[in-house]
Amino acid sequence: LFNEDAGHSYLKEIGITDDVIEKLNLLGISGIGNMLSAIKTAKYLELTEDDILFTVFTDSMEMYQSRLEEERDRLGAYNHEKAAVDWHRYLLGTVTDTMTELTYFDRKRVHNLKYFTWVEQQCKDVEELNAQWSDRGYWLQHWHMADEYDKLIGEFNAATNLTP
Repeated sequence: LFNEDAGHSYLKEIGITDDVIEKLNLLGISGIGNMLSAIKTAKYLELTEDDILFTVFTDSMEMYQSRLEEERDRLGAYNHEKAAVDWHRYLLGTVTDTMTELTYFDRKRVHNLKYFTWVEQQCKDVEELNAQWSDRGYWLQHWHMADEYDKLIGEFNAATNLTP
Protein backbone atom coordinates (compact mmCIF):
# COMPACT_ATOMS: atom_id res chain seq x y z
CA LEU A 1 0.00 0.00 0.00
CA PHE A 2 3.02 2.27 -0.06
CA ASN A 3 1.92 3.07 -3.62
CA GLU A 4 -0.89 5.18 -2.19
CA ASP A 5 -0.20 8.94 -1.87
CA ALA A 6 -0.02 8.64 1.92
CA GLY A 7 2.51 5.83 1.56
CA HIS A 8 4.68 7.89 -0.78
CA SER A 9 4.47 10.84 1.58
CA TYR A 10 5.54 8.76 4.58
CA LEU A 11 8.43 7.17 2.71
CA LYS A 12 9.71 10.59 1.62
CA GLU A 13 9.42 11.79 5.23
CA ILE A 14 11.71 9.01 6.47
CA GLY A 15 14.26 9.61 3.73
CA ILE A 16 13.45 7.13 0.98
CA THR A 17 14.57 8.67 -2.30
CA ASP A 18 12.15 9.68 -5.05
CA ASP A 19 13.77 7.29 -7.54
CA VAL A 20 13.01 4.34 -5.24
CA ILE A 21 9.47 5.51 -4.49
CA GLU A 22 8.73 5.95 -8.20
CA LYS A 23 9.63 2.30 -8.82
CA LEU A 24 7.48 0.81 -6.07
CA ASN A 25 4.63 0.19 -8.51
CA LEU A 26 6.87 -2.42 -10.15
CA LEU A 27 6.35 -4.59 -7.06
CA GLY A 28 3.20 -6.66 -6.81
CA ILE A 29 2.10 -9.05 -4.08
CA SER A 30 4.44 -11.87 -5.12
CA GLY A 31 7.36 -9.50 -5.63
CA ILE A 32 6.80 -8.00 -2.19
CA GLY A 33 6.67 -11.52 -0.73
CA ASN A 34 10.00 -12.27 -2.41
CA MET A 35 11.47 -9.05 -1.04
CA LEU A 36 10.31 -9.87 2.50
CA SER A 37 11.77 -13.36 2.16
CA ALA A 38 15.09 -11.80 1.16
CA ILE A 39 14.97 -9.45 4.16
CA LYS A 40 14.22 -12.39 6.48
CA THR A 41 17.02 -14.43 4.90
CA ALA A 42 19.50 -11.58 5.30
CA LYS A 43 18.55 -11.28 8.97
CA TYR A 44 18.64 -15.03 9.50
CA LEU A 45 22.09 -15.36 7.94
CA GLU A 46 23.28 -12.17 9.67
CA LEU A 47 24.33 -10.65 6.35
CA THR A 48 25.92 -7.20 6.30
CA GLU A 49 26.35 -4.39 3.77
CA ASP A 50 29.28 -6.41 2.39
CA ASP A 51 26.99 -9.27 1.32
CA ILE A 52 24.70 -9.60 -1.68
CA LEU A 53 21.39 -11.40 -1.72
CA PHE A 54 19.53 -11.75 -5.01
CA THR A 55 15.78 -12.09 -5.40
CA VAL A 56 13.24 -11.73 -8.17
CA PHE A 57 10.35 -9.29 -8.44
CA THR A 58 7.79 -11.37 -10.29
CA ASP A 59 4.84 -9.04 -10.78
CA SER A 60 3.70 -5.43 -10.53
CA MET A 61 0.96 -3.51 -8.73
CA GLU A 62 -0.86 -3.04 -12.02
CA MET A 63 -2.11 -6.59 -11.58
CA TYR A 64 -3.70 -5.86 -8.20
CA GLN A 65 -5.94 -2.82 -8.59
CA SER A 66 -9.01 -4.81 -7.50
CA ARG A 67 -7.17 -5.94 -4.35
CA LEU A 68 -6.35 -2.31 -3.50
CA GLU A 69 -10.04 -1.43 -3.84
CA GLU A 70 -10.97 -4.36 -1.59
CA GLU A 71 -8.48 -3.19 1.05
CA ARG A 72 -9.80 0.39 0.90
CA ASP A 73 -13.34 -0.91 1.32
CA ARG A 74 -12.28 -3.15 4.20
CA LEU A 75 -9.88 -0.85 6.06
CA GLY A 76 -10.64 2.65 4.84
CA ALA A 77 -8.31 5.04 3.08
CA TYR A 78 -4.59 4.50 3.50
CA ASN A 79 -3.08 7.25 5.62
CA HIS A 80 0.12 8.44 7.27
CA GLU A 81 -0.42 6.38 10.43
CA LYS A 82 -1.10 3.17 8.52
CA ALA A 83 2.01 3.76 6.42
CA ALA A 84 4.12 4.23 9.58
CA VAL A 85 2.72 1.03 11.10
CA ASP A 86 3.35 -0.93 7.89
CA TRP A 87 6.92 0.38 7.62
CA HIS A 88 7.82 -0.47 11.21
CA ARG A 89 5.83 -3.65 11.65
CA TYR A 90 6.15 -5.37 8.28
CA LEU A 91 9.47 -4.12 6.92
CA LEU A 92 11.71 -3.11 9.82
CA GLY A 93 9.92 -5.47 12.19
CA THR A 94 10.03 -8.58 10.06
CA VAL A 95 11.57 -11.44 11.99
CA THR A 96 12.85 -14.91 11.28
CA ASP A 97 10.66 -16.87 13.71
CA THR A 98 8.78 -18.60 10.89
CA MET A 99 11.94 -19.68 9.08
CA THR A 100 13.62 -23.04 9.26
CA GLU A 101 16.71 -24.54 7.70
CA LEU A 102 15.57 -27.41 5.57
CA THR A 103 17.01 -30.90 5.76
CA TYR A 104 17.54 -32.91 2.60
CA PHE A 105 14.09 -34.46 2.92
CA ASP A 106 12.46 -31.09 3.63
CA ARG A 107 14.03 -29.68 0.44
CA LYS A 108 12.86 -32.73 -1.51
CA ARG A 109 9.32 -32.21 -0.19
CA VAL A 110 9.40 -28.57 -1.39
CA HIS A 111 10.79 -29.70 -4.74
CA ASN A 112 7.94 -32.19 -5.10
CA LEU A 113 5.42 -29.37 -4.65
CA LYS A 114 6.56 -28.15 -8.07
CA TYR A 115 4.82 -31.16 -9.61
CA PHE A 116 1.50 -29.35 -9.57
CA THR A 117 2.73 -26.21 -11.33
CA TRP A 118 5.31 -27.89 -13.55
CA VAL A 119 3.49 -31.01 -14.72
CA GLU A 120 -0.21 -30.44 -14.13
CA GLN A 121 -0.49 -26.71 -14.89
CA GLN A 122 2.29 -26.25 -17.45
CA CYS A 123 2.06 -29.76 -18.97
CA LYS A 124 5.81 -30.24 -18.64
CA ASP A 125 7.44 -33.65 -18.58
CA VAL A 126 7.88 -35.23 -15.13
CA GLU A 127 11.32 -36.50 -16.21
CA GLU A 128 12.45 -32.90 -16.64
CA LEU A 129 11.07 -32.06 -13.22
CA ASN A 130 13.05 -34.96 -11.75
CA ALA A 131 16.16 -33.78 -13.60
CA GLN A 132 15.87 -30.45 -11.81
CA TRP A 133 16.48 -32.36 -8.60
CA SER A 134 18.92 -35.08 -9.58
CA ASP A 135 20.89 -33.81 -12.62
CA ARG A 136 23.65 -31.57 -11.27
CA GLY A 137 24.11 -30.01 -14.70
CA TYR A 138 20.43 -29.25 -15.33
CA TRP A 139 20.49 -25.61 -14.28
CA LEU A 140 23.85 -24.91 -15.91
CA GLN A 141 22.46 -26.30 -19.17
CA HIS A 142 19.59 -23.80 -18.97
CA TRP A 143 21.60 -20.75 -17.92
CA HIS A 144 22.14 -19.79 -21.58
CA MET A 145 18.40 -19.16 -21.86
CA ALA A 146 18.59 -16.00 -19.70
CA ASP A 147 18.76 -13.76 -22.78
CA GLU A 148 15.68 -15.46 -24.24
CA TYR A 149 13.83 -15.05 -20.95
CA ASP A 150 14.76 -11.37 -20.87
CA LYS A 151 13.42 -10.98 -24.42
CA LEU A 152 10.13 -12.69 -23.49
CA ILE A 153 9.77 -10.52 -20.39
CA GLY A 154 10.35 -7.42 -22.50
CA GLU A 155 7.71 -8.55 -24.99
CA PHE A 156 5.23 -9.21 -22.19
CA ASN A 157 5.89 -5.82 -20.60
CA ALA A 158 5.46 -4.06 -23.93
CA ALA A 159 2.20 -5.91 -24.64
CA THR A 160 0.80 -4.96 -21.24
CA ASN A 161 2.23 -1.42 -21.17
CA LEU A 162 4.22 -2.31 -18.03
CA THR A 163 7.61 -1.39 -19.42
CA PRO A 164 9.42 0.55 -16.69
